[in-house]
Amino acid sequence: MSVGLNHYLVLSAVLFCIGLYGALSRRNAIVIMMCIEIMLNSVNIALVAFSRYIVPNALTGQIFAIFVIVVAAAEAAVGLAIVISIYRNRETVDVSQIDLLKW
Repeated sequence: MSVGLNHYLVLSAVLFCIGLYGALSRRNAIVIMMCIEIMLNSVNIALVAFSRYIVPNALTGQIFAIFVIVVAAAEAAVGLAIVISIYRNRETVDVSQIDLLKW
């Protein structure tokens, strides 16, 4: 039995749902960022799978996946900088206790 497009899409959907559940149910900012990374990686799986099975000679899915990886790296760097800054000021990474925009 060979692995088809449906298998990759199911894997991608499962990973996306796990990441979405984790991002919505957790209160730790670092865990939320990790769940967002899982969601972005599930999108990469779907992009590469579509590219492989729909247009096998073109590398469009792989190129889009590289752009998503670059954006994820930038998001992780900026997000970690913000979390470290908040931790230094508030001594917590619990998102329910971070109310910096409230007066």
